[in-house]
Amino acid sequence: QVQLVESGGGLVQPGGSLRLSCAASGSIFRFYDMGWYRQAPGKERELVAVINSAGSTNYEDSVKGRFTISRDNAKNTVYLQMNSLKPEDTAVYYCNAGYGLGDYWGQGTQVTVSS
Repeated sequence: QVQLVESGGGLVQPGGSLRLSCAASGSIFRFYDMGWYRQAPGKERELVAVINSAGSTNYEDSVKGRFTISRDNAKNTVYLQMNSLKPEDTAVYYCNAGYGLGDYWGQGTQVTVSS
């Protein structure tokens, strides 16, 4: 069982920045494929960014050039640096870990972009 704990959400003005963190349990974090997803009110959960165990990344089109996903295997942590935030980025952001047949989720952290 993998436990994921997100942090770093909050209220930010349009154009601002936030960095989300997701701390994972376990001794084999470096083998996990990690991702950030988000779910806005009334919408389905969508993929934002992923980073695999080799460090390759992929982004949803609307966040390309604004968001950066990274990982620190020594700290068992994955990050999502979010710049130039827009009101449409408002959502609950969830961390996901995939390894083998396992698929694990954090509890989510709220990001609100509003003036």
